[in-house]
Order: sequence, then C-alpha cells, then structure tokens
Amino acid sequence: MTVQTPAPAGEDRAYLDFVLGLKQYFATTLYAKLHDQYDAAGSLNELPAYPLFEWLERNTQKMMWRRLEAMVRPHAPALEASLDALPLNPLGSLHLDPNLELPEYYTETEFHIQPGGVWSGAANTFVYEVGAKIVMLGQNDDYRFHRLFVETAIPPGDYGDILDLGCGFGKSTRPFVDAFPGARVVGIDLSAPNLKLAHHQAERLHKRIAFYQRKAEATGFPDAAFDLVTATMLIHELPMPVLRQVLQEALRVLRPGGLLAVLDFARTGDAFHDAVMDGHGPRNNEPYMAHLFKIDVPRLLTDVGFVAAEVLPFDERGGGLREDCTWPARSDWHFPWVVIRATKREAA
Repeated sequence: MTVQTPAPAGEDRAYLDFVLGLKQYFATTLYAKLHDQYDAAGSLNELPAYPLFEWLERNTQKMMWRRLEAMVRPHAPALEASLDALPLNPLGSLHLDPNLELPEYYTETEFHIQPGGVWSGAANTFVYEVGAKIVMLGQNDDYRFHRLFVETAIPPGDYGDILDLGCGFGKSTRPFVDAFPGARVVGIDLSAPNLKLAHHQAERLHKRIAFYQRKAEATGFPDAAFDLVTATMLIHELPMPVLRQVLQEALRVLRPGGLLAVLDFARTGDAFHDAVMDGHGPRNNEPYMAHLFKIDVPRLLTDVGFVAAEVLPFDERGGGLREDCTWPARSDWHFPWVVIRATKREAA
C-alpha cells in the first residue's frame, strides 16, 4: 500500500496560503518595523509593534495546525491502516517497541503548539509532515536545508555506520543515504507513527534505512557502533539533564575518532535578533530552548568527553555551513541555525 500525505487543495489550500502570507508579513514587513523601533528605543517589550509580532507568530501557528487537523483528521482510519501495512520486500527495516515508556518531557509538551504532538496517532504525524513545510515559510518544500547540512557540514570521511537521533519522519535521515551510499544508516525516534511514515517514505524513495523506536538518551546500541552520530532540531527540545545524557550516549556509541554533528540553534551576538529569539520559545511551546541559549555548548561537549568542539553559523537559504564564522546578512526574521561538531578522542 502506498502511503500518501494528504495534499491541501481548494479551500484548505487557500486558507493555508493566507496563513503563510501572514507568516511572511510578520517575518518581513513587521520584523523590519520592529527592528527600526528597537534601534530607536533599545527595549523590545515596550515597542509598539511587538505585541502584534508576538500575537502573529503564536496564532498563525495555531491557525495552521487547526486547519491541517481539520483537513487530515477525517482520514485518520485510512491513514492508520496505510501506515500499518508494511511495504513488500523492503530495502530497510522498522523496529517498534510497544513497551517503550515515552518520557514526560516529550508527552507533556505540545512542541510547536501542535495539538497532541507527533506521537499520539497516525493523523498527527501526517499533520506534522505537512506543517513542517509551511512553518519554514514555504522555503522547505523539498527539505533542501537537510541536504545542505549533509553536503556542507559533514567532512569527507569513511562513515560506515551513521546514526540519526530524533529522526522524525525521516527527512533528516534520507540525505545521508545519498551522500554515503555504502553506509549503514539508522534513524531513531520516540514516535511510532513518525517512524512508520519514515519507513514508508524511505521505501518509496528506494533508500535503505533502519528505523528504531528508541530514546536518544538510551539508544540500546552497543559501544562504539557508529562512525557518525547526528541530530537535527533535537537538542533545543531537551531538558538540560537529558541533553547531557544524549551527548554522553552519543559519545558512548561513537567509535574512536567518530564525529558528532548537530544542526540546531544558538545565540548570534546580535542584540535585537537574540532578544526576539528569546521570546520564540514561549511563543512556540519550546520550553527548553532558553536553556540551550544560556549554556556554553563547546564547554558542555568538552565536559562530556568530546574534543575539537565547535559551533559554526549555517545559512539554510544560501551555501549552508559558514566556515568563516560569520552570520548571513538577512533583514527578515529567521532561525539562527548553527552546526555543532565535536569528535570522540582517538584511542591511545
């Protein structure tokens, strides 16, 4: 059975285009006005444009999810059945754990304001799959920035075994198959529906990936099993104790000389942009994002046991990794993407 994500059409398409237009308005016109007011006053919370900016960022998210829920939910039984029908003669594999206890930090937070999260049913993962494109302001229809990450931020090397933590529905995992066709590529996630969709899409695209339902902080893989461990948009959704555990687990499963490469967010040093980003976490139900912005990430990696830790800016709409350590010149509201890399010490 072919698994196909419902595509917006008719009134749904018109409504979502309207929401996207509102998102683009607050990210460009309103953000520029807010920037001008900040330059004149220097205090974000008291600026006339800020309440509208906050309202639009949070409520356009809610509008998007509500419409997608209404579009997808009537098809939930059929979508559930399609996910449960395993592909014939698969290249890869799917390993679910019905006894896995999902952590409270995951189940009790509706990240991105998505009702029910991505773990509670088949419809949720299809809603998330469509929303993941819209939330990037229509700039990620083909998941280009995931490919850019792999192509520009992963140094050339012999990566025989690759592990993608928090792989979701596989959009961050699939580019590794293209870049390293001889590698064993593994993706893990907490959400069973996400993993089912990831498996179906990988098979449809003829990409050999093994998907497992496991925790990033306790993967269950043997010591020194991977040459590369990666994660995309994961660590800002982890409480600090869990983040440390995830990094320790990455170190454990890496072989000596192996690479950790993470795509996530960081402070830029631009006072205005960082101030707006500080408010993004509460507006978008990202309760642990502020913790990530307060810590010295290279120091944390060093404390865990990694060496050669570095944090480099990443331009998702341009050339990807910026080796010169400068941030791209952008006048619109955008996420402060960074590549976080570190290496496991070579064996003595």
